[in-house]
Amino acid sequence: VQLQASGGGLVQPGGSLRLSCEASVSIFTMNYMGWYRQGPGKQRELVAVMSRGGSTNYADSVKGRFTIARDNAKNTVNLQMNNVKPSDMAVYYCYARIERPGLPSIYWGQGTQVTVSS
Repeated sequence: VQLQASGGGLVQPGGSLRLSCEASVSIFTMNYMGWYRQGPGKQRELVAVMSRGGSTNYADSVKGRFTIARDNAKNTVNLQMNNVKPSDMAVYYCYARIERPGLPSIYWGQGTQVTVSS
C-alpha cells in the first residue's frame, strides 16, 4: 500500500486548504484512513480519521473546522481545513491502517507541509 499526500502549502489565518491522500489500492482495503500532523517541536498527533464504515474521529482542536471525507472513485481521502489557525501549522501525514490477526499494518504517506502565515 502506498499513500500519496498532496495539497499542503501556505494559508492565511482564517483561510482554507484541502489535503488529499491517494491510496494505491482501494480505500476499502483499509480499516481506517486519516491524517496525523507534527508541529515544530511536537509529537505526531491524530487530526482526523475515518473508518471503513464511515465513522469519523477528530482531534478536539480541529472539531468544527476540519472535515474528513473520502472519494471512493479516486481512492482518495481528503481533509478540508477551514478557519485555519497558526496552531494548525505542521507537517501533515496521511495514514492508513489494516487490521490483521496479530499486529495491524500501518502505512504512512510522505508529509505535506501546511504553513499558516499572514
